[in-house]
Amino acid sequence: MTTLGIGGNARYFVKAETDSQIADAVHFAGANDLDLFVLGGGSNVLITDQGVAGLVLQVAIKGMEHSETESTQDTSLITAGAGEEWDAFVAHCVGHGLAGVECLSGIPGFVGGTPVQNVGAYGQEVAETIFSVRCFDRKTCDFVTLSNTDCGFTYRTSIFNSNDRERYIVLSVTYQLTHGGKPKIAYKDLIDHFGDRQPSLVEVRDVVLSVRRTKSMVIDEGDPNSRSAGSFFKNPIVDVDKLEQIRNDFERVPYFDFGDKVKIPAAWLIENAGFNKGFAFHNAGISTKHTLALVNRGGATAAEIVALKENIQAAVAAKFDIELQPEPVFVGFDSQKIVGR
Repeated sequence: MTTLGIGGNARYFVKAETDSQIADAVHFAGANDLDLFVLGGGSNVLITDQGVAGLVLQVAIKGMEHSETESTQDTSLITAGAGEEWDAFVAHCVGHGLAGVECLSGIPGFVGGTPVQNVGAYGQEVAETIFSVRCFDRKTCDFVTLSNTDCGFTYRTSIFNSNDRERYIVLSVTYQLTHGGKPKIAYKDLIDHFGDRQPSLVEVRDVVLSVRRTKSMVIDEGDPNSRSAGSFFKNPIVDVDKLEQIRNDFERVPYFDFGDKVKIPAAWLIENAGFNKGFAFHNAGISTKHTLALVNRGGATAAEIVALKENIQAAVAAKFDIELQPEPVFVGFDSQKIVGR
């Protein structure tokens, strides 16, 4: 049930398709003193080889609903159940001429996972368009709706994976999208491809999908490189002084402005620390198409993925004095050792 295809069994498993089933599962876990792990599409997790001794709850609530906002006829609120496939949702929005998520095409997983990681790609992130998130609050056992501001979005972060981690279970997400809006062309690959021409939403989606396929970042059962958790490391945000320090040893260092800091591509750091595309470590490895993706080459264990991750982190730290932070959620491990937080 994960895109990496790695991990042991769950002691208990519930696929919840309604609000009441969510509440019942949480109650069952509490009444039986079970650890509870909430699973979406399984695209951003690494499960321990020993599996999960508690209850795994997969949120599979479906449905999409449109409504125009009261303030303007130019935007539309569209609510999607947490169990909807994310890329199907993006395709639906693009097909209805709604701008705001087109650059996020091809990302695997469910809608419910997008606010957790503040999912982003190609110059766009969901924090730009999320209007509200409806959740089950495990602390109060109530159903609540959180505004965009309540979610505390920053780069790849929200309250759902930081301050209030494990408190909220996402049931649905409401996005505020623009009717007939222009696609966002902020990422270099898209700027280079379209030049001065203003593309349609459909054209941007098609190009993003094409680029992601060249990097094996679209789930394809026939492509072993797609047996991954997507980008395994976050692009580190560092002070400008750190960038200048690295430039003393490298003539060209790619970076993106990020406020008063800069963001350096993790893939560049990994490659220049000695790990190239196709690097193999037992049954785990690095994708032959994208350095950021750690892959299951066939029969890989979670322990092999973790060992490869730690080797990469150690090499980057030794070379650049930068600590790479992983993106996936690690389930069943010692969080201090594995997640590095």
